[in-house]
Amino acid sequence: MSFDFKNKVAVITGGATGIGAATVETLCALGARVALLDRNREKGQGLAEELAGKGHAVSFHFCEVADEASVQAATDAAAQQHGGIHVLVHSAGIQRYGDVLTTTLEVWRETLGVHLDGCFYAVRSALPHMLAGGGGSIVIVGSVQTLTAVAGSAAYVTAKHALAGLTRSIALDFAKKNVRANCVMPGAIDTPLLHWAADLSPDPEAVLLGCARAHAMGRIGRPEEVARAIAFLASDWASFITGALLTVDGGMLVPTGGMGFQESGTGAVAKR
Repeated sequence: MSFDFKNKVAVITGGATGIGAATVETLCALGARVALLDRNREKGQGLAEELAGKGHAVSFHFCEVADEASVQAATDAAAQQHGGIHVLVHSAGIQRYGDVLTTTLEVWRETLGVHLDGCFYAVRSALPHMLAGGGGSIVIVGSVQTLTAVAGSAAYVTAKHALAGLTRSIALDFAKKNVRANCVMPGAIDTPLLHWAADLSPDPEAVLLGCARAHAMGRIGRPEEVARAIAFLASDWASFITGALLTVDGGMLVPTGGMGFQESGTGAVAKR
């Protein structure tokens, strides 16, 4: 068995930047025909044209993931252009801050709309094409906040937690129809979204240093490192893996009490 995606079509939501863009590039390099779905026309079209210029079969389709009709239209167009769908990666996401008192209903609905509704729409749109082709693989991009929480992020944490349940429901309901569903949970990754969040602080560099220190490996992750995990779960090499939640977090969730406790609490005793 070879690790490639020849004769397979992959649809990636949020494929214009960050982890989504890295996934587009990775799956193209592995031989897939790729449809990039995103609301950012400039970056999405630019990436698609760049990769097409290198000989890859890739297309851009405008998509508002929180709009069911938009997702359906983009997914159907991708399937028609490339001849089916075998892989779906839901990577579209936004970050919004606020606790349950400071989060407005607009922000709450926007955040869940992109992360949760968008994933639901993408899966509903892609599944019939997968089933018609004999099966497929769905990879949902969650976060370490699928299992944990960051203060002042009520909507984001809720949305990411919900993706775990959706992943497992899809995995269970469609296992016997040769459709697998898994979730990757990245830590802090060097993406435009992370830098946008850091820039909200008066000291962005301090935020980024804090993010790096939070990982046992002592650094922020790279988008391509998450993309490789996505590619594995989407591939035939993961043929007996479904309903899994895979951390890609540089060991962020490993240390009891976080790295600060390891470095200065009882975790540091044996080092003295």
